[in-house]
Amino acid sequence: MTTTTHQTQYTLAELASHAGATVQGDDTVRISGVGTLAKATQNQISFLTNIKYKPQMTDTRAGAVIVHPKASADAPGPALIHDNPHAAFARIAQLFDSTPTLASGIASTAQIADDAQLGDNVSLGHHVVIEAGAVLGDNVVVGANTFIGKNARIGANTTLYPNVTIYHEVAIGERITIHSQSVIGASGFGYANDKGTWLPIPQTGSVQIGDDSQIGASSSIDRGAMEDTVIGKNVIIDNQVQVGHNCIIDDHSCICGATGIAGSVNIGKYVVIGGGVGINGHITICDNVQVTGYTMIVQDITEPGLYSSGQPAMKNLVWRKNTVRLNQIGNLFERVKKLEKAALESAEK
Repeated sequence: MTTTTHQTQYTLAELASHAGATVQGDDTVRISGVGTLAKATQNQISFLTNIKYKPQMTDTRAGAVIVHPKASADAPGPALIHDNPHAAFARIAQLFDSTPTLASGIASTAQIADDAQLGDNVSLGHHVVIEAGAVLGDNVVVGANTFIGKNARIGANTTLYPNVTIYHEVAIGERITIHSQSVIGASGFGYANDKGTWLPIPQTGSVQIGDDSQIGASSSIDRGAMEDTVIGKNVIIDNQVQVGHNCIIDDHSCICGATGIAGSVNIGKYVVIGGGVGINGHITICDNVQVTGYTMIVQDITEPGLYSSGQPAMKNLVWRKNTVRLNQIGNLFERVKKLEKAALESAEK
């Protein structure tokens, strides 16, 4: 395993050009890494997006900070000014990414079917298995012990980390990253019940994943029952997410960790689903919806906006009192009805 080499230092002027920012102060300052406001050193750059951390900027030792124009006067030294400091930081951090490459060349223990097709500069780690009819595009990198099933297609510049499983007929686009232990294309949860006996329904669809998407570790995307499960372009899916069969997640949406999505859910564009959310099957969620963590979605969402149903943490004593009161709502409702009826009868006399 080798390490990807990057330029070790950049001037602030070079970083500004790369991130589309403007420089405030000395543009010759040299930066060799990134860090938090609290712990960055003089050769690192940091950023401010959350007002909660503004006090840390006063004492930061960072060589430079990335800030919004409205916060430019608060920068303690050289700064990059950008309308989206977080996005600028992401582009700059990519320059200093030191993640080791998963493989270089084709390992001697890789098993490749005779009719599998490999593009230029494909790298395969030890014990990778590629079955018949599979097609890998240029510059694909596959980590050790990963399985790519029959007739699967992997687009150019895609990276599969160790121990990923890609089932048969799955189609994965370009510039995609899939992290370890994720399973793409397992059978959807389709069964018929015959007098108490569960009968499996063959899942003959597949999975399509659009370009520039990211799949976290230990996530599962099930194949469709008859039509495909479809993940759009630039969709980001966190760790331990379950996507059921025949779901459609449209472009630029975000699914956070431990979310469970039942079958045949249709999620629109630019949707953000918080961690631990549960979504019932056959639900439609329109574009530009945000759902906070641990929400349970049981019906269609047809209007953009922020949705919640989870209860935030509170002191145990308060929670116990509220739970008792909640259990008394039925009785309270009946008492109020009786009082209203009595008041109405009294008014009519």
